Amino acid sequence: MLLASGVNFGLRRTLPHVFGISAGVALLMLAVGLGLSQAFERLPWLYTVLEAASVAYLLYLAWKIGISSVVQMREGEGRPMRFHEAIAFQWINPKAWMMVLTAATTIYLHASLSLNAALMAMVFVVIGLPCITAWAAFGMSLQHFLAEPRWLRAFNLTMALLLVLSLYPIVERFFA
Repeated sequence: MLLASGVNFGLRRTLPHVFGISAGVALLMLAVGLGLSQAFERLPWLYTVLEAASVAYLLYLAWKIGISSVVQMREGEGRPMRFHEAIAFQWINPKAWMMVLTAATTIYLHASLSLNAALMAMVFVVIGLPCITAWAAFGMSLQHFLAEPRWLRAFNLTMALLLVLSLYPIVERFFA
């Protein structure tokens, strides 16, 4: 998503999306570390609902990426994800949940669970922010190659397809 946003909107306009992801994952880590994972253990259907909502929203995002074009951007219809939208998206992002749940249950930086959650949130920000910024910057570096509308269209369709294909492990679990 950040690569596509960098291509379509540039790095500067994508920064709120980048910072929102970083803040959203940190908040999610705090919530999971402070006990939300226990709610999923007690109410496993709640996690299934979260997964279904995640798949639906990611399919919607893939559709929006797939239909985006230079014309829409010039008409002001296209825009990168806003800071608060990127924060909220982490709560239904299956990759963020898997990363946070795995970290919360396997990495112990401190004996206090609360402090451990806070330290892990800081680690996600310190390490994650430069990594996800690189994706957006790489997208921006592709802009000159994708200045031709047909190449941008092909790129956006490819990114949308890859996003849909990334859902395979989740969808497979639903039908397994």
